[in-house]
Amino acid sequence: MNSVTSESIKLELETFDVAFEDDSVLDKMLEQCISHRLTGEYIVLEWFAFSTTKGGLQLTEDNLDQFEHEVLNKKNKAKQSSRKGEYNRTRDVNGLQDLIKAEEEEETLFDSYSTPSKGPQKRALTTPEHPHSKRTAALISSPGLLLSPSSFSPSSTPSQKYTQRGGRGEVVVTFGAVQGSGWAGRKGQQPLAHLELLEEGEETLRTSYKYMFQRLRDARNVLSERIEELGEELRSHFNIEEFSPVSLPAQDNVIVLGQVCCDSNGKLNAQSVLLEAGAEQGGQQIPVDLSELKEFSLFPGQVVVMEGMNSSGRKLVASKLYEGVPLPFYSSQVKQEMDEVPGQASVLVACGPYTPSDSLTFDPLVDLLNVVARDRPDVCILLGPFVDAKHAQIEKAQVTETFEAIFSRCMESIVEGTKSVGCRLVFVPSQRDIQHHFIYPQPPFTLPDLSKDQAERVTLVPDPCTLLIEGVAMGLTSTDILFHMGAEEISCTAGADRFSRILKHMLTQRSYYPLYPPAEEVNMDYEKFQSYGQMPVTPDVLLIPSELRYFIKEVNGCVCVNPGRLTKGQVGGTYGRLLLQAGGPSEDGKRVSPCLAGQVVKI
Repeated sequence: MNSVTSESIKLELETFDVAFEDDSVLDKMLEQCISHRLTGEYIVLEWFAFSTTKGGLQLTEDNLDQFEHEVLNKKNKAKQSSRKGEYNRTRDVNGLQDLIKAEEEEETLFDSYSTPSKGPQKRALTTPEHPHSKRTAALISSPGLLLSPSSFSPSSTPSQKYTQRGGRGEVVVTFGAVQGSGWAGRKGQQPLAHLELLEEGEETLRTSYKYMFQRLRDARNVLSERIEELGEELRSHFNIEEFSPVSLPAQDNVIVLGQVCCDSNGKLNAQSVLLEAGAEQGGQQIPVDLSELKEFSLFPGQVVVMEGMNSSGRKLVASKLYEGVPLPFYSSQVKQEMDEVPGQASVLVACGPYTPSDSLTFDPLVDLLNVVARDRPDVCILLGPFVDAKHAQIEKAQVTETFEAIFSRCMESIVEGTKSVGCRLVFVPSQRDIQHHFIYPQPPFTLPDLSKDQAERVTLVPDPCTLLIEGVAMGLTSTDILFHMGAEEISCTAGADRFSRILKHMLTQRSYYPLYPPAEEVNMDYEKFQSYGQMPVTPDVLLIPSELRYFIKEVNGCVCVNPGRLTKGQVGGTYGRLLLQAGGPSEDGKRVSPCLAGQVVKI
């Protein structure tokens, strides 16, 4: 900002024909300019506006005191508050060096609009002859520093609730033989853990695809084929001769096949259940009376077989419900032929968001990387969102970097932060990742800037997928199917909890997302869903993070894990760790779960 003189203020007053008593008034205005860092033009304009609103006040020292109290002091406080908020937003993402750069550009812009004067400049311009000061140069981060985890916490105002959280490292859920379990991995003594995507039929979803070209007829065909495929499995398993059309009147018991749906756009209830037949059974809908069923658990989109009376052809009175049949578990001939005992694999799993809801600092992610450095797992599975579309500052457009840039720095920091550990990294996208395609099934991330050494450790997978870790089949999905199905399922059962029922439905329906219609936030592409959204086998471990309470439980022989989210609002959340060991059947021929132990731990 150029220096202000009494002469420049006098010239501005003469421009607006403002009369004043003597030079003491000019000295007073000059003092105010220096105190509040104002130009002569600005203070004269403000005085002129103030004088007009007060009915034409005379320019005196007493009136200038009133002007300073009512106008200048208030404007100065508002300006400081605005700058403080802007600085915090800038530092949350860009770091301290961008803050200094923004301050210099702001003052340069202010100078270009100020009244020229012959006085010396307060701040030298940044030119080749006048480079940045040593202070500025010292604070510009090197590329190595930008990739370090500490670059995620440049803010001077991190989340207070997160930093003051209690119970750090507390184990809240245990599974299996946890006592004496060594959670540390191979510590670089052996080659990297073997990972591969389990493929069936078509190639696994590896790249993005065109969407928003779906026709209703194609979606209907996919759903009809699914009804027929699951129906054929049920028919052969329960030795059913044939299925009857749902609308055909009969005086004897009939067995019908169809998909559960609701008779309106509202939530399903026991009085609104319809059964919609597949194309081979006519494709018609019929209301279902559930009053004679002792137990049932139903949700929209579920493929079921029902037995009952349909004397009028207008309503089916169900007396028996045939449950679905899960797929067999994964088995490897190579694994069974090996005489040596397979090694154990330590797996750490965490699900985003990786920032508190009141700050864009990645402190929880930094704490998680410290856990990785301490425990040194063989595999680290990280599920999105990494740049959360539901974060308040992102919804209000209060970030100063592109979403892609924030995501790129996040990925690079994770890869560099785990370099010394040498663990395998698995990245799973989320529908809430704002920089990625929000379509289901969701293609994997693309990280073109990874070096050859980094790419060997990183595995990019779609959502959902089935991943083989040292011969153990693990099902992965970041979509909150537990929450979505929990809101739609109806039941009349004794004993089983809701989580177990929903997980059993997923396994018997052989799908990572059996709900139809899907939740509003899920944009389903049914042709891709038919190819990539089904389970090729019953997974040994099913990883399904959710907003609902964390758990580890075994359902139909499958160990289902909800590690929770790494942050819950403004406070810390949880992550999970598992100990896996592939193995054949025991001496009595029964299957032994490859998940030896598991824990859910507070960050």
